[in-house]
Amino acid sequence: MKTSYKRTMYACFVGYIVQAIVNNFVPLLFVTFQKTYQIPLSKITLLITINFIIQLLIDLLSAGFVDRIGYKASVTIAHICSAVGLLALTLLPELTADPFVGILIAVAVYAVGGGLLEVLISPIIEACPTDNKEKAMSLLHSFYCWGHVGVVLISTIFFSTMGIENWKILARIWAVIPVLNGIVFLFSPIYSLHEEGEKGLTIRELFGKKIFWLVMLMMTCAGASEQAVSQWASTFAEEGLKVSKTVGDLAGPMAFAFLMGLARLLYGKYGEKIDLKRFMTYSSILCVISYLCISFVPNPLLSLLGCAICGFSVGIMWPGTFSIASASIRGGGTAMFALLALAGDLGCSGGPTLAGFVSSNLGNNLRMGIFAAIVFPILLLAGIQICKKSRQDI
Repeated sequence: MKTSYKRTMYACFVGYIVQAIVNNFVPLLFVTFQKTYQIPLSKITLLITINFIIQLLIDLLSAGFVDRIGYKASVTIAHICSAVGLLALTLLPELTADPFVGILIAVAVYAVGGGLLEVLISPIIEACPTDNKEKAMSLLHSFYCWGHVGVVLISTIFFSTMGIENWKILARIWAVIPVLNGIVFLFSPIYSLHEEGEKGLTIRELFGKKIFWLVMLMMTCAGASEQAVSQWASTFAEEGLKVSKTVGDLAGPMAFAFLMGLARLLYGKYGEKIDLKRFMTYSSILCVISYLCISFVPNPLLSLLGCAICGFSVGIMWPGTFSIASASIRGGGTAMFALLALAGDLGCSGGPTLAGFVSSNLGNNLRMGIFAAIVFPILLLAGIQICKKSRQDI
């Protein structure tokens, strides 16, 4: 039994690496797509939008079909779509009349896989018979960060040594990971979130719980607090330090992702000694401080340091909110995890959007755009304090 559930946990960890691959590999090729296939930037941007919209739709729809077809079938489909999408990326641009259409189809296919993974992996790990579920959840989510770091580092090294024109080889190598991990899932036990004979709460039942709306708000703020800075970290590095795009990506988003993963790893290792809500409270306060540093400290190096510290501060927010929801809403089930993923993704879109909107209306003042987004960690902090006073104990 012990070995079996550990195999399931390891497969979940790699599942989040797969999600990191499908979300972060193709953006590294945007310039290559422009030059190779003469695709205008306006269409390239559409790839990001389509990926995001499809993942949101999967978040929304999965609450209705995952329980019907089962977790094992759903997670297998997720890995198949991820692998097929990455492989299609290397074939369809040459097989379709318009290369952009081929790329768009490939992105749409792997977006289905990425969306399913986001909905499925957290409840699968939550159902595993672990001693400390908060630790397991935090450790799980750290693997997305390590996957992000690995994709950028390995891809950068590959492109510099083998040449960017050989990107299709790397895409096929990345596709091997979901294939192998999908096979591991096929031979691993998937545990139920519910006792035998029990059913998860319906969406209507979830909507009737005040604590559900609180954790939905917290999840939205967690995603927004993370991405409002993460999406602009490279711009800070490039413009503030006057460095190249490659160096900017390494100094900005890479540092952010590494420290975010480090926070999750530390809680995953020492979580039994740390009260989750207290850790989230301190992290939210640190996040507010990092936002203020980014917004008002004129030294570009210190502003970039503020971005990196923000990465550490937001690390526990997403997995911590999942854990609070699981402990506070008994029997939440697939519907709860799917809706939480939806809320988180909406926050991931809303945070950078608010920062960009305010920035553009204040003469492209990105610092003031980030300052406007400080409302998200403040609201998250307020939500945690309400949870602390609630009778629902984690």
